[in-house]
Amino acid sequence: MHPDPKAFTLLGPFTQLVTMAGLPLAGPLPDDQLEVLEQAGLLLQGEKIAQVGPYAQLRQTAQENGYRLQVLEEPLVLLPGLIDAHTHLCFAGSRARDYALRVAGKSYLEIARSGGGILDTVRKTRAASLQELVQTLTQRCNRHLAEGVTTCEVKSGYGLTVPDELKMLQAIRQVDQSHPLDLVPTCLAAHMRPPEFTQNSAYLRQVVEELLPKVKAEGLAQRVDIFIEDTAFSEEEALWFLQLARELGFAVTVHADQFSTGGSKVAAEVQALSADHLEASGMAEIQRLKAAGVVVVVLPGASLGLGMPFAPARQLLDQGLCVALATDWNPGSAPMGDLLLQAALLGAAQKLTQAETWAGLTVRAAHALRLPDRGSLEAGKLADLIAFPTDQYQEILYLQGKLKPTQVWKRGKRV
Repeated sequence: MHPDPKAFTLLGPFTQLVTMAGLPLAGPLPDDQLEVLEQAGLLLQGEKIAQVGPYAQLRQTAQENGYRLQVLEEPLVLLPGLIDAHTHLCFAGSRARDYALRVAGKSYLEIARSGGGILDTVRKTRAASLQELVQTLTQRCNRHLAEGVTTCEVKSGYGLTVPDELKMLQAIRQVDQSHPLDLVPTCLAAHMRPPEFTQNSAYLRQVVEELLPKVKAEGLAQRVDIFIEDTAFSEEEALWFLQLARELGFAVTVHADQFSTGGSKVAAEVQALSADHLEASGMAEIQRLKAAGVVVVVLPGASLGLGMPFAPARQLLDQGLCVALATDWNPGSAPMGDLLLQAALLGAAQKLTQAETWAGLTVRAAHALRLPDRGSLEAGKLADLIAFPTDQYQEILYLQGKLKPTQVWKRGKRV
């Protein structure tokens, strides 16, 4: 039985097509390892890529078999859709006041004591209805998709009660089901201790005994995260919590080494899916993560929002780690949420090759989320595609986030 010709669409021609195929998942990447096809096309079958190759050759095949043609007249460079592997996109309210105080010289603790900080967002998120969270999350997803992000991880963590954490995860699920953007939910109830508790251990016990079984039963998330820091949870508390979460069947990831080291040690010990942040990591922490095979996610948006140094992405790559780049989009420390702009600035500051930056936004970010079906343009992968109005792929990062995609396809459909 022959497949229906209407199931196939030839897309092109593209002036350049950057496949991101065949790249190692870890370590440094010279630009000559990038596969850049000139005057190329993509044959789509439903939501997947069927074939990649020279446009003239694919067009002849398409015409012989009666496939549909989607002919592009302008010069375009095609890349895989971007993957944002660490965000806090589901929240209510703003922390513009916090930002104004921070750039005026107030410390994080001073701002928290004056009613700001994470607990300010917790109050606003608790007060928001499920529908309000769905609405604001949808708006942020609209912007992300327009800017080329086709897969996005989203954390809870601004509820800090069983019902409010469930409400956040339900909002994430509703948007995932209704929006073209694919959302990957993570339960971050262990963001910090809520004011109703006086002991971290008592709160974490409630999360393990009451919240996580409900998250599991309702299928709201398969991943659990914890913030390890002086202002949040200790190494010992995190180790205990993550081991129990894993016993419940969750994959685990860690907010590690943002302001002080220690989180990376836990991430290595539990062999977490990823250790995210790492602004404070030194060579000892890097080597420990490498030995444990932990993927790292660096978050330039947090550094830009807090006025802090970037995570040592160059060192992490040179030591042989898999490095993904993500926004950390959140209302407090990383309100910008522009993945391409942040990656371009990080690349300039840390001397990352174009190949390293693009890999960190696509195929390596897919690996951070354990999504092998996306992140590169090759047969069998999801047709998550972004096209930029230029004839040279190097122009995109050169313009540092000001050149945005003009066409986006999600699972083979132009959105």
